[in-house]
Amino acid sequence: MKKSVLLATLFLNLYVINAQETGYFYGGLESNSQWYQTDEGINFLAPEDQFRANNYLLLNYNLGKFTAGMQFESYLPSALLGYDPIFDNQNGVATYYVNYKDDNLDVTGGYFYEQFGSGLILRSWEDRQLGLNNAIKGLNVKFNATEDLTIKGVFGRQRVGFIESEGVIQAIDADLSLSGALDIETVDIQMGLSYVGRNQDTNGVEAIPSNVGAYGGRLDVVVANFYAGVEAIIKDPDVIANEGVIASNKLYDGTALQVNAGYAQKGLGINATFRRLENYSFFSDRLAEGNVFNQQVINFVPGLTKQQDYLLTNIYVYNPQPRLVIESFDQRAGEVGTQFDLFYSFKKGSLLGGKYGTKLATNFSYWGGLDAEYNLENRWYKAKFIGQGRQLFRDANLEVKKRISKDWSTVFTYQNVLIDKGIVEGGPLGETSILANIGVIEATKRFNDGKAARFVIQHLWSEDDRKNWAAAVVEYNFSTSLAIYAADNWNYEGVGQIHYYSVGGSYTKGNTRFAINYGRQRGGLICIGGVCRFVPENTGLSANLTVAF
Repeated sequence: MKKSVLLATLFLNLYVINAQETGYFYGGLESNSQWYQTDEGINFLAPEDQFRANNYLLLNYNLGKFTAGMQFESYLPSALLGYDPIFDNQNGVATYYVNYKDDNLDVTGGYFYEQFGSGLILRSWEDRQLGLNNAIKGLNVKFNATEDLTIKGVFGRQRVGFIESEGVIQAIDADLSLSGALDIETVDIQMGLSYVGRNQDTNGVEAIPSNVGAYGGRLDVVVANFYAGVEAIIKDPDVIANEGVIASNKLYDGTALQVNAGYAQKGLGINATFRRLENYSFFSDRLAEGNVFNQQVINFVPGLTKQQDYLLTNIYVYNPQPRLVIESFDQRAGEVGTQFDLFYSFKKGSLLGGKYGTKLATNFSYWGGLDAEYNLENRWYKAKFIGQGRQLFRDANLEVKKRISKDWSTVFTYQNVLIDKGIVEGGPLGETSILANIGVIEATKRFNDGKAARFVIQHLWSEDDRKNWAAAVVEYNFSTSLAIYAADNWNYEGVGQIHYYSVGGSYTKGNTRFAINYGRQRGGLICIGGVCRFVPENTGLSANLTVAF
């Protein structure tokens, strides 16, 4: 209540003081709700709170160089299944801020989002589908010291539900354009240096450090159509935790290394990335390590694999493994791997391009655990830089986009994927693997009056896990505003031969969109931008409303 009164007063004061100037409000409303129903077909028992909703109201006011805003959130009577229970039965002002910005200075007080470089050392952001909002409450200052040098400073505590983290984040970043500073025109060279620290009370335990810092440097170079970049980070020694309990008072440092290079021109794109992470989990609370809801995570460690678009290609997805675990039931020290992308467009009129041209995209990714020795008695380990660690994930896929006539366009996709079952189910790694081959054919028919129909058929072949699957989607767009669809994801060789069916539609008018669907949700990982969370199987009626203003 005090937050609401304070923010209302702030908005009013800004409006009255600057009444003669022109200011404006902007923001948005989003509501995601679901009515769960018991479904014996998938052994789902509806929770006591059958109707649940996640609601967000964002309101900002800008006046000249000043901007103020707040976000109201409601999770009543409980948050949707799969979200952190800390949101259940909560509502109120979740974030608020005041910002001043001119050509050289950008200062924010309150809650804010920030990123250093690629985010590997620091990123705070919001993703409502993942239930993730790790905004920092405190002070954020950005200063353009020169045309070529930008300095950022961060101080505050991370958001955890409707409260803040126990640990305090203090960080500084410098980004320098060497090309500009040295007056180099033929090559674009950017360099950055970062420090991110966490200060947290040790409750009198002298063996645990109160300050843990990460130190990073990055370099990016662009020459004509070629580009390359490298980022390296070292993290101070810290204890490791598992499920909210410190494993021991022994300290372990961490490292991260990421290298990427590529080439791009019209009709051709090549990109390759290498990344190695060793004990590289970083949270604003040391006990938050390993939590499945991504709460209090300081940095951004996405899965560097192709982001898939279809029902069956999203069953076996990769969740990054940067943690160090030295337990009798599981040992791991991090991950190392690579991803390669190739994009090519065959010209119109060529042999493979045909009348309308053809687009080809291929991707390969491989990720393995670090090759390491472990001593469980002394909680000691030693990892090789690459070695021959156990394979965690391998994905080879090919996508061909082909327009075959004025009205028909098609997409053909093939994927061969191998994944450790512990990643799929969230358990110990290295026990068994799942191999699957997936084929997808998509066709879209466009009509003269703006209508369109889309058809997708898919099949997954596997001798492992839940065996074979088949899926189909039919979608019809009456216009750019109104669409309906029906989909079925059938595990026809699995136990119970379950159908995960879904029907629904959406309507859009201006800045407002409403969508509704009924059906079953297949349980497992859902990943957005390479960041994942587990979703339990469920059945129910879902609705989504978004309004931007």
